[in-house]
Amino acid sequence: MTADNVRFETLAVHAAEPRPAHGRSVVFPIYQGTVYEIEPGGGVDYLRYSNTPTQTYLQDKLAALEGAEAAVATASGMAAISTALASVLAAGDRIIVAGNIYGGTHALLAEESRRIGWGVDFVDADDPASWAAALTPATRAVYVESITNPLIRVGDLAGLARFSREHGLTSIIDNTFTTPVLFRPHRLGYDLVCHSATKGLNGHSDLVAGVVTGSAERIERVRHFLMLHGGSLDPHAAFLLSRGLKTLAIRVRAQGENALALARFLEAHEAIAEVHYPGLESHPDHARAAELFGGFGSMLAFRPAGGLEAAERLLKSLQIPYSAASLGGVESLVTRPAISSHAKLTAEERAAAGIGDDLIRFSTGIEAAEDLIADFGRALGD
Repeated sequence: MTADNVRFETLAVHAAEPRPAHGRSVVFPIYQGTVYEIEPGGGVDYLRYSNTPTQTYLQDKLAALEGAEAAVATASGMAAISTALASVLAAGDRIIVAGNIYGGTHALLAEESRRIGWGVDFVDADDPASWAAALTPATRAVYVESITNPLIRVGDLAGLARFSREHGLTSIIDNTFTTPVLFRPHRLGYDLVCHSATKGLNGHSDLVAGVVTGSAERIERVRHFLMLHGGSLDPHAAFLLSRGLKTLAIRVRAQGENALALARFLEAHEAIAEVHYPGLESHPDHARAAELFGGFGSMLAFRPAGGLEAAERLLKSLQIPYSAASLGGVESLVTRPAISSHAKLTAEERAAAGIGDDLIRFSTGIEAAEDLIADFGRALGD
């Protein structure tokens, strides 16, 4: 069963499911064991190698959803990103990083990379001239996010994939914000696709996990580094993630519908200074997002009129969303990136990235859109 012969909703439920089912159970079991008998002439199945039955089942499903040959599940999104990078870069190599990126990834590339020996060149995801200017004989890879965090921008993803192919570079993309429901980067030619599966893929705010997908050869190299660094995913978390994947399509589409309705309400409200959501026609990347994606996602950001004081007042007044730093769950979450996802950046770095102290990021859940809008209306003094 592949994306070529069934729709995504069906694929999410049935991909990688064994037929006949194990013990006639329609739910794949948790193989909690870490030790497995070695068959004559066979390899070793071991939890740290990410090849035990529950891990393999999950990884086969993840590969099917992203349209990849293979996948490896990791203990966190950062484990996915760091091992994907380690599988491509050696000391002395350089990587081109396009656009604003997640704070944890920025810390890895801007700080830890110096100790490892990687060179990092940050470029504008919309400016091909900046990509060419950053290219050196030591450049080995390009890294980008499908939708940036927290300003919800969509770079020239197709152009970056072409640029990578033309120059023999490995292209790596973080697809957390869109999920494969809305965007499958391998179809554009991206070599490695990473996710924080903690977020939308799982969707229930009850586990930490990551994933990397790609060709079998590339994923085997990622798996090697994951094994050495000890970032394998626990079987129970793998079970929960595989369960979450089955409702991925209906969750992502419901969240997107809610996010668009809320973004339109906020854009029209006099108490809101600006709204960042690619589903709005006013968004600078609206046309690109509409062309690339099968929807606009659950994430939006905005600034209230009145600055930081107004932002803090609004956060205290909202009743439905939780004030929390994650995203992609069934419950709506709201936060100020300056004190959460991007707190490790300096004030100067945040200012250069356009992340003001009054910027609010909203992860839209599956609550009724009418209730979310009413909650915002009341909090804004309507």
